[in-house]
Amino acid sequence: MSRPQSDPVRPGMSDQLYRALEAAVGAAHVTADPKAMEPRLIEDRGLYRGTALALVRPGTTEEVAGVVRACRAAAVPIVPQGGNTGLVGGGVPEGAVILATDRLNRIRAVDPLNSTMTVEAGCILSDIQQAAQDIDRLFPLSLASEGSCQIGGNLSTNAGGTAVLRYGNMRELVLGLEVVLPDGEILNDLNGLRKNNTGYDLRNLFIGAEGTLGVITAAVLKLFPRPIRRATALVACTGPQTALALYDRLRARNADSLSTFEYIERIALQMVLDHAPGCSDPMAQEHPAYALVELTSSDPETDLDTRLEAALAAAFEAGEILDAVIGASESQRDALWALRENLSEAQKFAGASIKHDVSVPVSRVAEFLMTAASACRGHMPEVRVCPFGHFGDGNIHFNLSRPLDMSDADFLKEYPAFNRIVHDIVAGLGGSISAEHGIGLVKRGELRRYKDPVALRLMERIKSALDPEADESRKGALTRAGCRFEIGPACAYIDLPDTGGAKDRCREIHCQ
Repeated sequence: MSRPQSDPVRPGMSDQLYRALEAAVGAAHVTADPKAMEPRLIEDRGLYRGTALALVRPGTTEEVAGVVRACRAAAVPIVPQGGNTGLVGGGVPEGAVILATDRLNRIRAVDPLNSTMTVEAGCILSDIQQAAQDIDRLFPLSLASEGSCQIGGNLSTNAGGTAVLRYGNMRELVLGLEVVLPDGEILNDLNGLRKNNTGYDLRNLFIGAEGTLGVITAAVLKLFPRPIRRATALVACTGPQTALALYDRLRARNADSLSTFEYIERIALQMVLDHAPGCSDPMAQEHPAYALVELTSSDPETDLDTRLEAALAAAFEAGEILDAVIGASESQRDALWALRENLSEAQKFAGASIKHDVSVPVSRVAEFLMTAASACRGHMPEVRVCPFGHFGDGNIHFNLSRPLDMSDADFLKEYPAFNRIVHDIVAGLGGSISAEHGIGLVKRGELRRYKDPVALRLMERIKSALDPEADESRKGALTRAGCRFEIGPACAYIDLPDTGGAKDRCREIHCQ
């Protein structure tokens, strides 16, 4: 295809830059074809649509470094993109070069005795899980999108998932990283050490930074003994207060084996039953709320079913639960898990949704759920409150589906109002407005409102230290655009060159 000399539709994409990108990764892995880029311009929920100058698919860390150096020399921003499964618009480009990591898909090393695996950023999460299983180990990160999300994206957002209760977030699952820095230098910190006190913990600067400080290209992951026993139950309860009591009971009795405690209200379960093929209600009658509970063990002698049954019997006697179904086979356990795993996808069939990925102290989860639901219904009585999530670590996906008689467009206009309602309650309870999905485009303004100002200033200084040239370009683009988010990591335009197009987009879309 012809290479643009100076494309007015994509300002800043010079022929010189295009040739430099080809030199870095090979002509076959660079394109400015709109059809090829189209799937990568749209966020998973369709809330954002971006623009891109080119799509680049490097296959090695050195090629990533070459792309970064070429774009830096041309003062063109880069947006790293993995499986594009994020829910906050963090991978949506705005006049940038998309750096796709799908060709960085090699498992470089496996060390069963050290219980580590070194993988590249483009490896699909489910492939990593399978590779661990092949050596009789477990990589415990588990997400609904695990068949398409990439580990680089999981790292950049500090992903959590359904096993955080026992194994922790991504920060707890990584020992070392390889990162291409904003100037094209390569940080090689791919160590498999559990103890390493040789200075600052640079690794955790990049995990959760959403690609703003560098491009993660590889990681050393922790592996764990593979569970060979599991007991799974769907438990019915009257609401979040009794669910919290059940969690406390299970945690006290089974702390060594409790790996999952997922809370699901009836409206959420009903969406799955209505729209997910093959899913059915395992109980004879409907209940207000449910918990999906799982115990796991690598000890073949452990009788987890008996332990779970005993705990649930005691909970029933204490009035904490109404009913329970324990999976008696692998297929039954998988069927119970399907009720949780299909939830996010099933909600799409209910129309537009306003989603909140928040966390509060575990002791205040029930208080949050009841207070937030009441406040949201006070603002819009017919809104369908659909909360679910990782109850045991305080992370709730507090989602709101549109009223049945309201259009998607009209409902989404209420995003700012519902954000203020929910996030003010979260802040009042000592919580976080982003538990595991990140900030992206959705929460830039919210970050500025709720994050400690000293923490924001430190984030700005870290960004400036690693990428001082971006600091100058963002000053021109943002302050003269009148960006109400000021200068800092709360705004996705921090790296945009001072072009009219960037200022217009900032003013018209994000700074009203």
